[in-house]
Amino acid sequence: MTSGKLKQSRREFCSAGAGALALAGWARPSTAAELTPEEQANVDLVNEFCAAWSEPQLDRIMSFFTDDSAYRMTETTELADGINAVSERIQTLINNVDRFDVLDTFARGPMVVNERKDYFSDFAIKTWHGVGIFFIREGKIVDWYDYTIAMEA
Repeated sequence: MTSGKLKQSRREFCSAGAGALALAGWARPSTAAELTPEEQANVDLVNEFCAAWSEPQLDRIMSFFTDDSAYRMTETTELADGINAVSERIQTLINNVDRFDVLDTFARGPMVVNERKDYFSDFAIKTWHGVGIFFIREGKIVDWYDYTIAMEA
């Protein structure tokens, strides 16, 4: 006679348990953690930086960066490494930017992530929708990398 008990390995049990816990957590709404003062300052810095693009003043925009900064315009472009390379890259598009609209932002320590829609005039693309990742050190942008969600030519 066989036992009516279900034979289950430890891995199967743990996998099923983890899946059930994940499903239970998914069913509840999550709330974002409150920002620390440092994180809020970093978010404010990035928002001020994005707002500065509506007035094409290179010196103003460059004032947000460290001397050892880096910028990658999209995931397919070469890294502009160092303040001079960042400045040169920004000069190629600064006069074509109408504005950056920040749609969503969050921060974790020195990192700020924002979802934006960038609007251009007299440029190869009309709008760019993507995610920017910024690394902040002592109130300045060290790294800025953008990743594309969608573009409109």
